[in-house]
Amino acid sequence: MSSRSIGALLDRLEAQAVECHSLMIVHHGHVVAEGWWAPYSAERPHLLYSLTKSFTSIAVGLAIEDGLLSLDDRVVDVLPDHVPADISAQGRRLTVHHLLSMTTGHQADSLDEAWRLEPGDLVKGFLRVRLPEAEGTRHAYDNPTTFVLARMVERVTGRALPELLDERLFHPMGVEHAEWDRVASGAAFGFHGLHLTTEAVAAFGELLLRGGLWNGRQLVPRAWVERATSRQIGYRPSEDGSGDADFNCGYGYQFWMARHGYHGHGAFGQQCVVVPSHDLVVAVTAQGDAQAVLDSVWECLLPGVDHTDDTKDDGLLADRLRRLSLAPVPGSAAPGRRAKARLDASAADSALPDGTAMIVDPVDGGWLLRFGALLDVEAGHGEWRESSPLGRPVVATGAWQGDTFVADLYVITTPHRVRLVVDAGTGTATATWSTVPLTGPDLTLHLRTPLMTRPDVA
Repeated sequence: MSSRSIGALLDRLEAQAVECHSLMIVHHGHVVAEGWWAPYSAERPHLLYSLTKSFTSIAVGLAIEDGLLSLDDRVVDVLPDHVPADISAQGRRLTVHHLLSMTTGHQADSLDEAWRLEPGDLVKGFLRVRLPEAEGTRHAYDNPTTFVLARMVERVTGRALPELLDERLFHPMGVEHAEWDRVASGAAFGFHGLHLTTEAVAAFGELLLRGGLWNGRQLVPRAWVERATSRQIGYRPSEDGSGDADFNCGYGYQFWMARHGYHGHGAFGQQCVVVPSHDLVVAVTAQGDAQAVLDSVWECLLPGVDHTDDTKDDGLLADRLRRLSLAPVPGSAAPGRRAKARLDASAADSALPDGTAMIVDPVDGGWLLRFGALLDVEAGHGEWRESSPLGRPVVATGAWQGDTFVADLYVITTPHRVRLVVDAGTGTATATWSTVPLTGPDLTLHLRTPLMTRPDVA
């Protein structure tokens, strides 16, 4: 693998304003490059968003291999206690295949409407949503399909989805740190909410590339891997011709087809890219545009496959990978300077409630940021400082810029961060998300573990 091509990939991601958090490249079964942008680090699990769906697909394949489920099994037969009285004839016909390929007959994601119809039972709500098109004819990205699949797997196996995947997939692969966000009932989302390290994501890609084989043990049936990662349905581009090239290549069973190979995809750039033609796996966690990541892999990395550079280039790349870091907030420490303010939450992406009283308290080498009775967060000056005020870690850095205190609070197990700006002169502050989490803007929600919520996903 050309070290220059990897350097070009890093340059392209920077130029495209993709905030990378980690990168791992595996070629011919060997890790040829890996890096984490501080304060993100190798040992920390990272929220995968909808890349979670690909793992749920594997759980379905395991249930089918065990003879407990089939592609033709109907939702109404496996989950009869979740069937609404007014279910349509088409709703009664929906099968595992329709759910996996997201071809149930919806024209758009049904999650919001399903939650509205049945706040306490997403399966029943899903079965109540109108189906304007015939099943099996059109793919529409539809989060509840994966939630229903997770519940079907749990019903036929008698195991919770996280427990099943721990036993059959993660633990045999040496992955001991899978974490799951959950809905209010305690069930794993299935379509979202899995946290894994970058290494575990890359290992998952390598498992798929080898047809489900891991260290000589067939963890997942080869036939299922091949079927799940093959095109099951075309994807209809937007009528105005817009859309991303690698999301218009078709859909498998909870995997996206791509111009080269296939990929598991999560919001904001969480990627597990598998390219069988090049014996290549690329794992990425990021806050950015997924298509920009894929374009960079195809245009910068692929030309360097099976090419080598001299040892000087290799050394320069290794040094660059060791020094990867997001930029701390610039400015001065202003030792001893304190500030009080009240939060203005008029911005739509505010992370905390309006009127929250906050204090910037100086401490050795940084500050203690007090947000009323909600939480206290530690921030360093010119360095990252970690605290876990509500259970999950937040890593923060800050500085004074004239009469304004600025801090970045990284919700380090996710792609997201909060920018805090305190105007000491006016006594006002704002706390806004760089990108608002799909499960809502409340910062305190995302610092609790496990995160449990009824998601509000448009």
